[in-house]
Amino acid sequence: MSFSIDKETIEEGDTVILYLNANSMHAIKVTNCVLNKHGESVENVFQTTYGALKVSSLIGTKYGCKVEMSRGWAYVLQPTPELWTLTLPHRTQIIYTPDISMIVYQLEIRPGSYVIESGTGSGSLTHALARRVAPNGYISTFDFHEHRVNLAKEEFASHGISDIVNVGHRDVCSDGFGEELDGKADAVFLDLPHPWLVIPHAVKALKTEGGRFCSFSPCIEQVQKTCSTLRRAAFTEITTMECLQREINISKRSLPIASLNKEEKKEINEDNNEVAGRASSKLEENKYNFVASVYANTMPGHTGYLTFATLPPSWTRQPSPCSPSPA
Repeated sequence: MSFSIDKETIEEGDTVILYLNANSMHAIKVTNCVLNKHGESVENVFQTTYGALKVSSLIGTKYGCKVEMSRGWAYVLQPTPELWTLTLPHRTQIIYTPDISMIVYQLEIRPGSYVIESGTGSGSLTHALARRVAPNGYISTFDFHEHRVNLAKEEFASHGISDIVNVGHRDVCSDGFGEELDGKADAVFLDLPHPWLVIPHAVKALKTEGGRFCSFSPCIEQVQKTCSTLRRAAFTEITTMECLQREINISKRSLPIASLNKEEKKEINEDNNEVAGRASSKLEENKYNFVASVYANTMPGHTGYLTFATLPPSWTRQPSPCSPSPA
């Protein structure tokens, strides 16, 4: 239950992050024994590039401490939604931290908010939403794949967030979110192949005083259909953006300073052999050294488009009949 509260020491049953380096982290559940492939109970030993770690030895250790392994050492960290995103088991393609931070910001959710999510997947975004609405908010998340729903329920219970997250098995494109959620949501998030089919259900689920909407789509054609449906459903402030993280490197540079002294040029031309050395030393002296910021040669590619919109209060909504219907 290490996600829901801040703790100092590791207890049995906690999920911890084993940090080897910036490119190598692992999520481990702290138990004394695990089942092997033959169904037999054996000691829980986790293998890494720095050797083996007896997981039971972590019990009682403080979070943030360095732990010894057979061929090196690592840190044990308390999990956060950001670290979990980097280490979770992928059941589907996931949403990463740059997009998650923009979603949480643009949906304007806060402690106490009620958020509906469709497309639970691996639960990457769900953990970030749960942290944001805690302690008295609530998340209703749906997925059409029953096996993924069952795994997500077990995971959320293990992480101690099942009291603010409810997972439902439902095809929201055809069945909606259910009448029990009508008029309850402050925000709706969709990560679906056909988000425009769910927009009428989102209108029902959002509160009468309005709310925020977000859809994550990898293709621009999906965005076009979604925006057309949003306009017809009386949404306003429709915006689509793409979050691309670009690194800036800092490096030392130097540039030669041109000499405009005619006497020096004449001297250099008189004796090539003798003056070549002097010219070289003067060139070293006449340099301008500075620190510059340079964009990295490579950057992460496209992940998806984020479409945001606002549903105004029910008494001010004016549907737009001019938008074409999506095919």
